[in-house]
Amino acid sequence: MKIKKYKKSEKGFAIALALIMLVVMSLMGTTLVFVVGDDHKKNALVDTDQQSFYAAETGIAQARKWLAAGPDMTLIKPNPGFCKTEIFNNLNASVKAIGKGYVGTNTLDNIITPTGTRAEKEKEKDRLKEFRYEYFVTYTPDPNGDTDPALAKEIGGKKLVPRQKSVAGSMGSSVAEGTSYKSGGTSMATHYTIFSCGCKGTISKCQKGERRVINLIADVVLVQ
Repeated sequence: MKIKKYKKSEKGFAIALALIMLVVMSLMGTTLVFVVGDDHKKNALVDTDQQSFYAAETGIAQARKWLAAGPDMTLIKPNPGFCKTEIFNNLNASVKAIGKGYVGTNTLDNIITPTGTRAEKEKEKDRLKEFRYEYFVTYTPDPNGDTDPALAKEIGGKKLVPRQKSVAGSMGSSVAEGTSYKSGGTSMATHYTIFSCGCKGTISKCQKGERRVINLIADVVLVQ
């Protein structure tokens, strides 16, 4: 009597292996998509923050020009759109800004002139339109955060608002932080602080917190 030998079929194993490989490859592909997407999102956020930082720096540069022009120094509480006074730790609720509470604001496309071909200029201008700055200027705050001489408390026997010092020279004005530009005589320099913010988006979106606001502070010395 002959005993028949049956070979085990490997077709079922091949199908199972193919399905397993398909699942593994799908998971790897999905993971890769998420990783690439997350990296792209992070890079976009970094780029936005960087451009917003440049916008805030532009605000500081514009504030220096405004100061150098000799504005009205009347103090009034500022009313900024998105560069809120409360985001600056060295200010208190009674903050007063010079220039009758003046707040300077603009988008970068009105400040920066793009270069390149016509198409490149238009593309860059559209990108610059998305970024804006806003600033206000006060007397340099004292340790209590006071910026109004009438409200500032005495510290060490004297008020530090406005903070002043004697410098060389008696004519002209400057927003330079140094004092060596004068050649003779004496004059008093007053310390001011610029509070500037940069943001991508409309004032409304920046104000509501839908867009991240980058804030900067710069101290300057003005001699008149």
